[in-house]
Amino acid sequence: MQPMHLVDSHAHLDMYADDLPQVLARAHAANVRTILAIGIGDGPHQMHRALEIAQAIAESTNSPSLPTIYASAGIHPQEAASASFTTLTQLATLAANPRCIAIGEIGLDYYHVENPDIPTQQAAFAAQLHLAAAAHKPILIHCRTSELATPVAKEKFGPADAWEDLLALLAEHWKPHALGGIMHCFSGTLDHARRSLDAGFYLSFAGNLTYPAAKTIREAAAFAPADRILIETDAPFLAPIPHRGQRNEPALVTHTAAALADLRGLSPEALATLTTANFRHLFPTTANPEP
Repeated sequence: MQPMHLVDSHAHLDMYADDLPQVLARAHAANVRTILAIGIGDGPHQMHRALEIAQAIAESTNSPSLPTIYASAGIHPQEAASASFTTLTQLATLAANPRCIAIGEIGLDYYHVENPDIPTQQAAFAAQLHLAAAAHKPILIHCRTSELATPVAKEKFGPADAWEDLLALLAEHWKPHALGGIMHCFSGTLDHARRSLDAGFYLSFAGNLTYPAAKTIREAAAFAPADRILIETDAPFLAPIPHRGQRNEPALVTHTAAALADLRGLSPEALATLTTANFRHLFPTTANPEP
């Protein structure tokens, strides 16, 4: 029988400054054989770092004992004010690299009062949607509404709903291109899940799927079609139970995979095979990775 292989579809590998080789070795030992490294950094000036990591691992003499790494690049909504001609041109250059397989994470975030205002976020999002369409690359969506935000954030963003605004912008600027993408760390409602699926997106589930209060997320995870689910860590954030509160890393995606498998009545091996196939379908250039 073939060994179980897992894909971590969203990890911030550039945040492991001191022990990335050890983190990747632990991931490989846990059968995590593919990782999508997210290229947002601490702003557009660091978008390139995930791609640099992916390329370095591909060229490493130790690569047979490490996961295969692909990269994304994008301007996070909290950095939307930095979406200028210069940074968008930089993003387009990164997107042209074959190992950069997605644009993101991009989207809307009405949760933190420090974030740019709504028009600025929406303009940056729309610009990156057009860039992704020109590059013919899927997108990775970040969406966080103000529902649970602090009072001062709610005052700033008012009654606006990030999910409603996001889905409207996707319908206008993205759905006609039929390139799809991932709703990263899906934490919306069942209605948001249904509408995201209708728009051609995959739903990716992170460690918060395992949290006791995450009933709505589990409902969406059970509802989604088998060919539209993915797993991720969002490492170093959102460590799953039993590691909640600790630093997350790609090896721990096994806990989220086990929870999703149990939720859907699958064996861990079947869940791994399914989610890996889904990732390969969305990103066809990853279909023949290194062993």
